[in-house]
Amino acid sequence: MFPHERSLVKQYAIQPFAIIGVNSDRNLDDLKKKNKAANITWRSFWCGEKGTRGDIPSAWNVRGWPTIYVIDHEGVIRYKNVRGEALDKAIAELVAKAEAAQKKS
Repeated sequence: MFPHERSLVKQYAIQPFAIIGVNSDRNLDDLKKKNKAANITWRSFWCGEKGTRGDIPSAWNVRGWPTIYVIDHEGVIRYKNVRGEALDKAIAELVAKAEAAQKKS
């Protein structure tokens, strides 16, 4: 999914949009090397040495990897596990709503 995520970061660079990753690799040094090699430029949190049983997946009830949450500008989860064109459509819709809300305030 990294190529698609990189394209989204580029496409929405000046708009109210962010990707936040969560990684369940157990070894932080290996993860840092993988992120650098994959050109991950967005914030990515590490679940810690417990990996998929860490605090983040437990708090968010993650049962499979990758799990995708699309969260609006108010912090509400609007979509879960959308991919491809459905993900692009969801993001476009929510970015438009966020921009409209910015203009009102």
